[in-house]
Amino acid sequence: MEQELLLKLKRKAADVRKNIIDAVFSAGSGHPGGSLSCADILTVLYFKHMNVNPSAPKDPDRDRFVLSKGHASPVLYSVLAEKGYIPKKDLLTFRQADSYLEGHPSLKDVPGVDMTTGSLGQGICAACGMAQMGKLDKRGYRVYAILGDGELQEGQVWEAMMYAAHYKLDNLTAFLDHNGLQIDGDITKVMSPEPVAAKFEAFGWNVIIIDGHDINQIDNAVEKAKKTKGKPTMIVAETVKGKGVSYMENQYGWHGKAPNQEQRDKAIAEIDAYIENLGV
Repeated sequence: MEQELLLKLKRKAADVRKNIIDAVFSAGSGHPGGSLSCADILTVLYFKHMNVNPSAPKDPDRDRFVLSKGHASPVLYSVLAEKGYIPKKDLLTFRQADSYLEGHPSLKDVPGVDMTTGSLGQGICAACGMAQMGKLDKRGYRVYAILGDGELQEGQVWEAMMYAAHYKLDNLTAFLDHNGLQIDGDITKVMSPEPVAAKFEAFGWNVIIIDGHDINQIDNAVEKAKKTKGKPTMIVAETVKGKGVSYMENQYGWHGKAPNQEQRDKAIAEIDAYIENLGV
């Protein structure tokens, strides 16, 4: 990837992280940890790879994105705002009673949201259906999805893995946000899904393991997925919960808790310092 584009994507991901912090802070509730951990992935998808147009959010030939871990809606809303689907000022209405930006994304209410999600495991199933319809309708769109690693404890996820491999859905690329933490702590202590990569391979998927915060690695993995024929691709992204905010990183307590004013200001200051160091 050219250095100029790399820096622009890093800057965009930082802006997305600032949006996440401010949205959750304004709401006084929400899920910052798992939103911050997949900010780099969504940034690369929406600003480098996906064929989408905010002026035509229902274009039948658009690429689809499904946030299977729907509680991480702040990252999706933030990216949609940066892309121009929704006004950035609306992020400050997140989770308020009269806001269309609910705690979980709504297909009916939010432009650019391709699937209503929240009940874990259902999103990846819907993504499989979208990919299958793309095949049946002979359309060239691709479907992308992101799962949480705690979400793998849902049985229907593995039914979806079987389904996608059986029907050779090579137009489907899923990411696993493998940050190792869920609301109750370490995923291996709550209900271990490990070894995840070996399980996806056993279910018939093409598996790529990356650093989920390395823009180049994310980009290269998506390119490889596009070239893979005859099977879906699972990109296992090794990530850090709360990435970009020092006191949130690798702390499961920030799975579903909003920062106070002092914590919000510290988070924004850290991200601003990162942006300044980028020199963009």
